[in-house]
Amino acid sequence: MIELDQVQKSYQVGDRAIPALHPTDLTIDTGEVFGIVGHSGAGKSTLVRLINLLERPTGGRVLVDGEDVTHYDAAELRAFRRKVGMIFQHFNLLSSRTVADNIAFPMKLAGIYSKAEIRDRVAELLALVSLTDQGNKYPSQLSGGQKQRVGIARALACRPTILLCDEATSALDPQTTQSVLRLLAEINRELGLTIVLITHEMDVVRRICDRVAVMDGGRIVEMGAVTDVFLHPEHPTTRDFVFESENVDRDELQQDLQHAPGRILRLTFRGESTYKPLLGHVARQSGVDFSILSGRIDHIKDTPYGQLTLSLVGGNLDQAMAEFEAADVHVEVVR
Repeated sequence: MIELDQVQKSYQVGDRAIPALHPTDLTIDTGEVFGIVGHSGAGKSTLVRLINLLERPTGGRVLVDGEDVTHYDAAELRAFRRKVGMIFQHFNLLSSRTVADNIAFPMKLAGIYSKAEIRDRVAELLALVSLTDQGNKYPSQLSGGQKQRVGIARALACRPTILLCDEATSALDPQTTQSVLRLLAEINRELGLTIVLITHEMDVVRRICDRVAVMDGGRIVEMGAVTDVFLHPEHPTTRDFVFESENVDRDELQQDLQHAPGRILRLTFRGESTYKPLLGHVARQSGVDFSILSGRIDHIKDTPYGQLTLSLVGGNLDQAMAEFEAADVHVEVVR
Protein backbone atom coordinates (compact mmCIF):
# COMPACT_ATOMS: atom_id res chain seq x y z
CA MET A 1 0.00 0.00 0.00
CA ILE A 2 2.80 2.44 0.90
CA GLU A 3 6.37 2.43 -0.38
CA LEU A 4 9.11 4.93 0.38
CA ASP A 5 11.98 4.74 -2.07
CA GLN A 6 15.10 6.49 -0.77
CA VAL A 7 12.90 9.25 0.66
CA GLN A 8 14.71 11.99 2.56
CA LYS A 9 13.87 15.37 4.04
CA SER A 10 16.11 18.31 4.95
CA TYR A 11 15.27 21.79 6.21
CA GLN A 12 17.23 24.82 5.12
CA VAL A 13 18.55 26.91 8.02
CA GLY A 14 20.53 29.82 6.65
CA ASP A 15 23.05 28.31 4.28
CA ARG A 16 22.90 24.86 5.92
CA ALA A 17 20.68 21.89 5.09
CA ILE A 18 19.64 20.17 8.33
CA PRO A 19 18.57 16.54 7.72
CA ALA A 20 15.37 15.46 9.48
CA LEU A 21 15.12 12.14 7.62
CA HIS A 22 18.06 10.42 5.97
CA PRO A 23 17.46 8.38 2.77
CA THR A 24 14.92 5.74 3.80
CA ASP A 25 13.36 2.68 2.19
CA LEU A 26 10.12 1.40 3.71
CA THR A 27 7.23 -0.81 2.60
CA ILE A 28 3.89 -1.00 4.43
CA ASP A 29 1.50 -3.76 3.38
CA THR A 30 -2.20 -3.37 2.67
CA GLY A 31 -4.34 -3.84 5.77
CA GLU A 32 -1.54 -3.99 8.34
CA VAL A 33 -1.06 -1.83 11.41
CA PHE A 34 2.47 -0.47 11.16
CA GLY A 35 4.09 1.26 14.12
CA ILE A 36 6.84 3.87 14.00
CA VAL A 37 8.46 4.42 17.38
CA GLY A 38 11.16 6.89 18.40
CA HIS A 39 12.07 9.59 20.87
CA SER A 40 11.32 13.26 20.20
CA GLY A 41 13.36 14.48 17.24
CA ALA A 42 13.93 10.99 15.83
CA GLY A 43 12.16 11.89 12.57
CA LYS A 44 9.02 9.80 12.94
CA SER A 45 6.52 12.67 12.50
CA THR A 46 8.46 13.93 9.48
CA LEU A 47 8.29 10.46 7.97
CA VAL A 48 4.54 10.09 8.37
CA ARG A 49 3.85 13.61 7.03
CA LEU A 50 5.76 12.64 3.90
CA ILE A 51 3.24 9.86 3.22
CA ASN A 52 0.38 12.31 2.61
CA LEU A 53 2.79 15.00 1.38
CA LEU A 54 2.05 17.49 4.13
CA GLU A 55 5.84 17.66 3.87
CA ARG A 56 7.46 17.48 0.46
CA PRO A 57 10.48 15.12 0.32
CA THR A 58 13.85 16.60 -0.51
CA GLY A 59 14.63 13.44 -2.48
CA GLY A 60 13.24 10.02 -3.31
CA ARG A 61 9.75 8.80 -4.20
CA VAL A 62 6.55 8.16 -2.27
CA LEU A 63 4.34 5.48 -3.82
CA VAL A 64 0.82 4.81 -2.56
CA ASP A 65 -1.16 1.89 -3.96
CA GLY A 66 1.36 1.66 -6.80
CA GLU A 67 1.18 5.33 -7.81
CA ASP A 68 4.04 7.81 -7.46
CA VAL A 69 2.35 10.69 -5.63
CA THR A 70 5.51 12.74 -5.19
CA HIS A 71 4.86 15.03 -8.13
CA TYR A 72 1.09 15.40 -7.86
CA ASP A 73 -0.25 18.87 -8.59
CA ALA A 74 -2.64 20.66 -6.22
CA ALA A 75 -5.84 19.13 -7.63
CA GLU A 76 -4.37 15.61 -7.63
CA LEU A 77 -3.15 16.10 -4.06
CA ARG A 78 -6.60 17.12 -2.83
CA ALA A 79 -8.14 13.99 -4.35
CA PHE A 80 -5.31 11.82 -2.99
CA ARG A 81 -5.59 13.19 0.56
CA ARG A 82 -9.25 12.17 0.73
CA LYS A 83 -7.90 8.59 0.69
CA VAL A 84 -5.59 9.29 3.65
CA GLY A 85 -7.20 10.10 7.01
CA MET A 86 -5.12 11.60 9.82
CA ILE A 87 -5.55 11.62 13.61
CA PHE A 88 -3.63 14.13 15.72
CA GLN A 89 -2.21 14.12 19.23
CA HIS A 90 -4.23 17.12 20.43
CA PHE A 91 -7.40 16.28 18.47
CA ASN A 92 -7.43 19.53 16.39
CA LEU A 93 -11.22 19.82 16.56
CA LEU A 94 -13.03 23.01 15.61
CA SER A 95 -14.26 24.39 18.93
CA SER A 96 -17.04 26.48 17.38
CA ARG A 97 -18.63 23.48 15.63
CA THR A 98 -20.62 20.59 17.08
CA VAL A 99 -19.35 17.03 17.09
CA ALA A 100 -21.49 16.22 14.06
CA ASP A 101 -20.25 19.30 12.20
CA ASN A 102 -16.62 18.41 12.97
CA ILE A 103 -17.14 14.97 11.45
CA ALA A 104 -18.97 16.40 8.44
CA PHE A 105 -16.37 19.10 7.80
CA PRO A 106 -14.01 17.14 5.46
CA MET A 107 -16.98 15.91 3.44
CA LYS A 108 -18.23 19.46 2.99
CA LEU A 109 -14.75 20.58 1.97
CA ALA A 110 -14.56 17.81 -0.63
CA GLY A 111 -17.65 19.25 -2.32
CA ILE A 112 -18.72 15.91 -3.83
CA TYR A 113 -21.28 14.75 -1.25
CA SER A 114 -24.97 15.62 -0.99
CA LYS A 115 -26.49 16.81 2.30
CA ALA A 116 -28.24 13.45 2.68
CA GLU A 117 -24.99 11.55 2.14
CA ILE A 118 -23.22 13.70 4.73
CA ARG A 119 -26.04 13.29 7.25
CA ASP A 120 -26.11 9.49 6.82
CA ARG A 121 -22.32 9.16 6.97
CA VAL A 122 -22.08 11.27 10.14
CA ALA A 123 -24.73 9.10 11.83
CA GLU A 124 -22.88 5.95 10.73
CA LEU A 125 -19.55 7.21 12.10
CA LEU A 126 -21.04 8.40 15.40
CA ALA A 127 -22.32 4.86 15.91
CA LEU A 128 -18.95 3.37 14.94
CA VAL A 129 -17.09 5.38 17.60
CA SER A 130 -19.87 4.94 20.21
CA LEU A 131 -20.87 8.63 20.30
CA THR A 132 -24.39 8.42 18.86
CA ASP A 133 -25.83 10.65 21.60
CA GLN A 134 -23.03 13.25 21.45
CA GLY A 135 -23.54 14.70 17.98
CA ASN A 136 -25.01 18.03 19.12
CA LYS A 137 -22.38 18.69 21.80
CA TYR A 138 -19.31 20.88 21.37
CA PRO A 139 -15.70 19.72 21.89
CA SER A 140 -15.43 21.62 25.19
CA GLN A 141 -18.18 19.38 26.60
CA LEU A 142 -16.29 16.14 25.84
CA SER A 143 -13.61 14.16 27.65
CA GLY A 144 -10.21 13.62 26.05
CA GLY A 145 -11.13 10.12 24.95
CA GLN A 146 -14.37 11.32 23.40
CA LYS A 147 -12.53 14.10 21.54
CA GLN A 148 -10.13 11.55 20.08
CA ARG A 149 -13.06 9.38 19.01
CA VAL A 150 -14.46 12.40 17.17
CA GLY A 151 -11.04 12.86 15.58
CA ILE A 152 -11.10 9.23 14.44
CA ALA A 153 -14.62 9.61 13.01
CA ARG A 154 -13.61 12.77 11.17
CA ALA A 155 -10.55 11.00 9.72
CA LEU A 156 -12.82 8.26 8.37
CA ALA A 157 -15.44 10.60 6.90
CA CYS A 158 -14.30 10.38 3.26
CA ARG A 159 -13.78 6.59 3.41
CA PRO A 160 -9.96 6.58 3.30
CA THR A 161 -7.87 3.48 2.65
CA ILE A 162 -5.02 4.70 4.88
CA LEU A 163 -5.20 6.08 8.42
CA LEU A 164 -2.22 8.01 9.83
CA CYS A 165 -2.07 8.38 13.62
CA ASP A 166 0.42 10.95 14.91
CA GLU A 167 0.84 10.30 18.66
CA ALA A 168 -2.91 9.68 18.80
CA THR A 169 -2.86 8.43 22.42
CA SER A 170 -0.12 10.58 23.95
CA ALA A 171 -2.56 13.11 25.47
CA LEU A 172 -4.75 10.41 27.05
CA ASP A 173 -4.67 8.58 30.36
CA PRO A 174 -3.78 4.83 30.32
CA GLN A 175 -7.36 3.55 30.54
CA THR A 176 -8.59 5.84 27.77
CA THR A 177 -5.54 4.91 25.69
CA GLN A 178 -6.56 1.26 25.84
CA SER A 179 -10.12 2.03 24.70
CA VAL A 180 -8.86 4.11 21.75
CA LEU A 181 -6.42 1.35 20.76
CA ARG A 182 -9.22 -1.22 20.87
CA LEU A 183 -11.28 1.05 18.61
CA LEU A 184 -8.42 1.38 16.11
CA ALA A 185 -7.92 -2.40 16.11
CA GLU A 186 -11.64 -2.88 15.47
CA ILE A 187 -11.55 -0.37 12.59
CA ASN A 188 -8.54 -2.19 11.12
CA ARG A 189 -10.34 -5.54 11.26
CA GLU A 190 -13.76 -4.38 10.04
CA LEU A 191 -12.75 -1.85 7.38
CA GLY A 192 -9.41 -3.35 6.29
CA LEU A 193 -7.69 0.03 6.64
CA THR A 194 -3.93 0.30 6.51
CA ILE A 195 -2.94 2.10 9.72
CA VAL A 196 0.39 3.85 10.32
CA LEU A 197 0.79 4.69 13.98
CA ILE A 198 3.47 7.00 15.36
CA THR A 199 4.31 6.81 19.05
CA HIS A 200 7.10 7.05 21.60
CA GLU A 201 5.53 4.28 23.67
CA MET A 202 6.54 0.69 22.93
CA ASP A 203 3.53 -0.55 24.88
CA VAL A 204 1.20 1.04 22.31
CA VAL A 205 3.08 -0.77 19.53
CA ARG A 206 2.88 -4.06 21.44
CA ARG A 207 -0.89 -3.89 21.81
CA ILE A 208 -1.97 -3.06 18.27
CA CYS A 209 0.79 -3.24 15.62
CA ASP A 210 1.79 -6.05 13.27
CA ARG A 211 5.21 -4.62 12.38
CA VAL A 212 7.30 -1.79 13.77
CA ALA A 213 10.15 0.48 12.70
CA VAL A 214 12.36 2.03 15.39
CA MET A 215 13.81 5.42 14.52
CA ASP A 216 16.80 7.29 15.90
CA GLY A 217 18.54 10.36 14.49
CA GLY A 218 16.46 10.46 11.31
CA ARG A 219 17.13 6.81 10.45
CA ILE A 220 15.30 3.51 10.84
CA VAL A 221 17.65 1.53 13.08
CA GLU A 222 15.55 -1.64 13.47
CA MET A 223 12.45 -3.01 11.78
CA GLY A 224 10.46 -6.23 11.80
CA ALA A 225 7.50 -8.10 13.25
CA VAL A 226 6.53 -6.68 16.64
CA THR A 227 7.01 -10.07 18.34
CA ASP A 228 10.60 -10.28 17.05
CA VAL A 229 11.55 -6.67 17.76
CA PHE A 230 9.88 -6.57 21.17
CA LEU A 231 11.13 -9.91 22.47
CA HIS A 232 14.60 -9.85 20.90
CA PRO A 233 15.64 -6.21 20.39
CA GLU A 234 19.01 -5.76 18.72
CA HIS A 235 19.68 -2.01 18.54
CA PRO A 236 20.42 -0.11 21.78
CA THR A 237 17.58 2.34 21.10
CA THR A 238 15.12 -0.53 20.74
CA ARG A 239 16.37 -2.16 23.94
CA ASP A 240 15.88 1.14 25.78
CA PHE A 241 12.25 1.33 24.58
CA VAL A 242 11.55 -2.26 25.60
CA PHE A 243 13.05 -1.81 29.07
CA GLU A 244 11.13 1.44 29.54
CA SER A 245 7.86 -0.25 28.56
CA GLU A 246 8.52 -3.00 31.12
CA ASN A 247 9.46 -0.50 33.85
CA VAL A 248 12.82 -2.23 34.25
CA ASP A 249 15.80 -0.35 35.70
CA ARG A 250 18.69 -1.83 33.75
CA ASP A 251 21.31 -0.87 36.34
CA GLU A 252 19.31 -2.44 39.17
CA LEU A 253 18.77 -5.57 37.09
CA GLN A 254 22.49 -5.92 36.44
CA GLN A 255 23.22 -5.57 40.15
CA ASP A 256 20.66 -8.27 40.95
CA LEU A 257 22.23 -10.59 38.39
CA GLN A 258 25.67 -10.16 39.98
CA HIS A 259 24.38 -11.62 43.24
CA ALA A 260 22.63 -14.59 41.62
CA PRO A 261 24.51 -17.92 41.64
CA GLY A 262 25.00 -20.36 38.76
CA ARG A 263 24.11 -19.96 35.12
CA ILE A 264 21.65 -17.22 34.18
CA LEU A 265 19.23 -17.78 31.30
CA ARG A 266 16.54 -15.62 29.75
CA LEU A 267 13.67 -17.71 28.41
CA THR A 268 11.12 -16.44 25.90
CA PHE A 269 7.82 -18.28 25.46
CA ARG A 270 5.32 -17.60 22.66
CA GLY A 271 1.81 -18.83 22.06
CA GLU A 272 0.53 -21.85 23.93
CA SER A 273 3.96 -22.69 25.39
CA THR A 274 3.50 -19.62 27.60
CA TYR A 275 1.03 -21.54 29.78
CA LYS A 276 2.72 -24.95 29.96
CA PRO A 277 4.17 -26.11 33.35
CA LEU A 278 7.63 -26.40 31.82
CA LEU A 279 9.91 -25.29 34.66
CA GLY A 280 8.90 -28.09 37.02
CA HIS A 281 9.26 -30.66 34.25
CA VAL A 282 12.77 -29.47 33.31
CA ALA A 283 13.83 -29.35 36.97
CA ARG A 284 12.74 -32.97 37.49
CA GLN A 285 14.36 -34.23 34.29
CA SER A 286 17.70 -32.43 34.70
CA GLY A 287 17.96 -32.17 38.48
CA VAL A 288 18.62 -28.41 38.41
CA ASP A 289 17.37 -25.94 40.99
CA PHE A 290 16.21 -22.56 39.73
CA SER A 291 15.38 -19.09 41.03
CA ILE A 292 13.19 -16.64 39.09
CA LEU A 293 14.99 -13.29 38.97
CA SER A 294 12.48 -11.44 36.81
CA GLY A 295 9.56 -12.23 34.55
CA ARG A 296 6.30 -11.25 32.96
CA ILE A 297 3.42 -12.76 31.01
CA ASP A 298 1.45 -10.57 28.62
CA HIS A 299 0.25 -10.28 25.02
CA ILE A 300 1.73 -8.86 21.84
CA LYS A 301 -1.45 -8.01 19.94
CA ASP A 302 -3.26 -11.38 20.04
CA THR A 303 -0.20 -13.52 20.82
CA PRO A 304 0.52 -14.49 24.46
CA TYR A 305 4.15 -14.40 25.49
CA GLY A 306 6.26 -14.83 28.59
CA GLN A 307 9.82 -13.91 29.49
CA LEU A 308 11.64 -15.26 32.51
CA THR A 309 15.18 -14.63 33.73
CA LEU A 310 16.36 -17.62 35.79
CA SER A 311 19.47 -18.63 37.71
CA LEU A 312 20.15 -22.37 37.49
CA VAL A 313 22.38 -24.35 39.86
CA GLY A 314 23.20 -28.02 40.31
CA GLY A 315 22.08 -30.92 38.14
CA ASN A 316 22.73 -31.16 34.41
CA LEU A 317 22.60 -27.59 33.06
CA ASP A 318 23.18 -28.63 29.45
CA GLN A 319 20.25 -31.05 29.62
CA ALA A 320 18.07 -28.32 31.09
CA MET A 321 18.90 -26.00 28.18
CA ALA A 322 18.21 -28.79 25.70
CA GLU A 323 14.82 -29.45 27.33
CA PHE A 324 13.85 -25.78 27.03
CA GLU A 325 14.88 -25.61 23.38
CA ALA A 326 13.04 -28.86 22.60
CA ALA A 327 9.88 -27.24 23.97
CA ASP A 328 10.26 -24.41 21.41
CA VAL A 329 11.43 -21.91 24.02
CA HIS A 330 14.01 -19.34 22.97
CA VAL A 331 17.00 -19.57 25.31
CA GLU A 332 19.48 -16.73 25.78
CA VAL A 333 22.53 -17.26 28.00
CA VAL A 334 22.94 -14.07 30.03
CA ARG A 335 25.86 -15.43 32.06
